[in-house]
Amino acid sequence: MSTRSLELWEQFAAETGEDTGFSRCGLFYLSNDEDELERWARWGEFAKTAGVTTHMLGSSEATERGRATGRSWKGGVFSPTDGTADPALATPAVAAALMKFGGSVLQQCAARGLELEGGRVSDGVTEAGTIKTRTVVHAGGAWASSFCRQLGIRFPAATVRQSIVRVGPVKQRLPDTLHTAGVSLTRRSDGRYTLAISGRGRVDPTPQLLRYEPQFLPMFAKRGRNVFPDGLEGVRSGHESLSRWRLDASTPMERVRVLDPRPDPAAVKQTYSRAVELLPALDERAIASTWAGYVDSTPDGVPAIAETKEVPGFILASGFSGHGFGIGPGPGHLIADLVAGAAPIFDPALFGPERFSQSAWGKVADF
Repeated sequence: MSTRSLELWEQFAAETGEDTGFSRCGLFYLSNDEDELERWARWGEFAKTAGVTTHMLGSSEATERGRATGRSWKGGVFSPTDGTADPALATPAVAAALMKFGGSVLQQCAARGLELEGGRVSDGVTEAGTIKTRTVVHAGGAWASSFCRQLGIRFPAATVRQSIVRVGPVKQRLPDTLHTAGVSLTRRSDGRYTLAISGRGRVDPTPQLLRYEPQFLPMFAKRGRNVFPDGLEGVRSGHESLSRWRLDASTPMERVRVLDPRPDPAAVKQTYSRAVELLPALDERAIASTWAGYVDSTPDGVPAIAETKEVPGFILASGFSGHGFGIGPGPGHLIADLVAGAAPIFDPALFGPERFSQSAWGKVADF
């Protein structure tokens, strides 16, 4: 799906004329951990079977490619055909392309729920009225589980609050992308860099999290060094509530239109200090801005993409576990196939949410 998504990123720009900031700049990984390098080597062998071009780097080549760090490395990985896009450009570009080809975009209008006829979707209910339709796609991220609960659909999800840091352009040209166990950075189209600690986040003890805790224990156990419990922000935002809401009254989505959690001060401080330690050139730039968001996660780290069995016509597309933007075109193509009744670009059975009825132990994705 990731490989096909790269092609679709390029195809989108060619067909629409809209700029998403996509560039095949390559992805670059560095490490001094023998176990991590061994895992990457195994992944590299698998990547070949999926058509991914990946080069394992020895110490001398990794050190040369990572010379901006000013240190020696045992090894690394370079995937030259991989790439990045810019969320600030891509989101309005997709909206503009949709309208260019005859679609419509309705903003600031909460979707409250669905009405059914004969057990199948017949209407989408919004705060501004109903929309007659036989098919609805829910790509609401952190809201997915509570929305599904209104329809009697059990979808275990946990939202991990992650923080990122942005710094301005620097004089020295740094790698467009660089990942290490300590910190990662990505160059944006305006020359600025976003910094983050991969997998680091906080989870709030909400009723929803406690309900699905047994299924998430394997994931939290595997990532225990990077995922920390926190306070009541998740409760106040309302997206992990177990309550039911009415379709003719204001819903939590209208009270909190944009999930905009506070960045974690400790994570911001640690991210910046690690980045400067890794790349001294960043020390010339102070933090320009910080941001936090909720990552919609599934017990195995793989998204749920399928027409639900409980409610025909309701297609769930959620739980991308932090990878939704990068691989977005691939799932988007699959969803379009499901809506149109066309031959699917990928086997949808691989992403069916019914898998969550089984034990999650041993099934957590390793990324």
